[in-house]
Amino acid sequence: MEKTHPQLVAAMSRPEFYPGSPERVELLQTHISFIFIAGDLVYKIKKAVDFGFLDFTTLEKRRFYCGEELRLNRRLAPEVYLNVVEIVEKPDGRLAFGDSGKVVDYAVVMKKIPEERMLKRLLARGDLPPAAMERVAGKVEDFHRRAETGGTIDEVGGPETIRRNIEENFEQTRSFIGVTIPAYQYSFIQSRALDFLERREGLLRRRVENHRIRDCHGDLHLEHICLLDPEIVIFDCIEFNERFRYEDVAAEVAFLAMDLDFNGYPEYGKAFVEAYISLSGDEEIRRLLNFYKCYYAYVRGKVVGFKSQDAAVGREEREGARAAAGRYFELAYACAGRLERPALILLAGLMGTGKSVLARNLAAPLGAEILQMDALRKELLNIPAEDHHFSEFGQGIYSEEVTRRTYEAALSRAEEILRDGRPVIIDASYKRRGERLKAKSLAEGLHADFFVVECLCPEEILEERLNRRLTEAGEASDGRWEIYMAQKSDFDPINELAPGEHLSVNTAGSPEACAHEILLKMRKAGEGPAQ
Repeated sequence: MEKTHPQLVAAMSRPEFYPGSPERVELLQTHISFIFIAGDLVYKIKKAVDFGFLDFTTLEKRRFYCGEELRLNRRLAPEVYLNVVEIVEKPDGRLAFGDSGKVVDYAVVMKKIPEERMLKRLLARGDLPPAAMERVAGKVEDFHRRAETGGTIDEVGGPETIRRNIEENFEQTRSFIGVTIPAYQYSFIQSRALDFLERREGLLRRRVENHRIRDCHGDLHLEHICLLDPEIVIFDCIEFNERFRYEDVAAEVAFLAMDLDFNGYPEYGKAFVEAYISLSGDEEIRRLLNFYKCYYAYVRGKVVGFKSQDAAVGREEREGARAAAGRYFELAYACAGRLERPALILLAGLMGTGKSVLARNLAAPLGAEILQMDALRKELLNIPAEDHHFSEFGQGIYSEEVTRRTYEAALSRAEEILRDGRPVIIDASYKRRGERLKAKSLAEGLHADFFVVECLCPEEILEERLNRRLTEAGEASDGRWEIYMAQKSDFDPINELAPGEHLSVNTAGSPEACAHEILLKMRKAGEGPAQ
């Protein structure tokens, strides 16, 4: 192993090392690079590391991959990537750029890109309307259309390589369990990813046959996109492993959409995806989007996790990386839980059985909006949500007429959400068979998945919950023990649904465990036939 020269970082951190002696030099680090910003130029050095999926441990390998970085990035940013220079050790031991002396390393030289025009900065400032993502989609789609395909690219980018990449991800992150990713998330993501490969092998092979596998960028996230006027610069593609660059264009689209989700801009991600599909005509991307979002969120969690273990990085930065890795794994878990179609989910059951808590814990991984029936009931009557109305069972604001209007309003709002392509959870007792069947009919008419999740709970726990709820600030429910007992005898058994539509859960367990149980059942029930 030819390690980085011990004096290199210190030498390249001094302004006098560079032509023109810039006023200052800024050092940035990733898990695989030292990046020196010197005036208007950037010099990138590859660390002497071996992560399995990349190997920069010899001088010859670093020279080769510097050349590859220059060649590949000139496809999208020809004016940014300038050349590769040698770093040599002079007879007096001094390091310098040049062609005389012992070569100790290589640097890729780039023009500095205006930080204020980076996509991430523009989004953070609120200076970019979602429609601007159409420009980005146009740049990416044009690049994909021109990118190489066929032959080795198709072979490398097929289902076998996808499986290898996924299995490698889980192997390399096993030590992260309990540190940046909980065991239940690790196992759920792993099982969902491998199951998708098995069930959708036909689709993935058809993508290869239709030349949807291209020599892509491979690392398309917010920090690699700069919006100049009128040019868009996309830089820092993957040069070190063809397995990560020879991929389905759907994966590349999903990567950027995932990163927009992660950074809190889901509407921009949606705008980007829709614009790309419109330009390319590739409707199959919709069926692959969540799978590849999950894959890339996991990859980012892995990569950032490596940085958290890098001794060359400061403690504060390592801790920040550890937290960021955890958030990426959370997003991967959420994407793994997403259904392939919009879904109408009824959280049904008697009061106090944990419907609202379960709804909140399901909403994030499913990407669903919650319609809370108690809050909606009071909204329709212009009553503050936190005001309690202790009416007798079936009377006052809980009369049959008010209840009917509330359920109608909930379905009307659910329809709007489903038509927008999003899942929705209705948190209500749904004690009447007729109301459940109306909801099912709506879902069927919109070609959405439909589930009734029945919440069950031992009565000793339930009574404690109801008593505690009455004193909680902001709690919309007016449920109490005597109303529960009346409701219990007035609940139509859920026996009218097809297998897989009626799911039940004992909510005595932790909210996270209950949500995880339902996600597993929902994914199993909602899967279509293998293809």
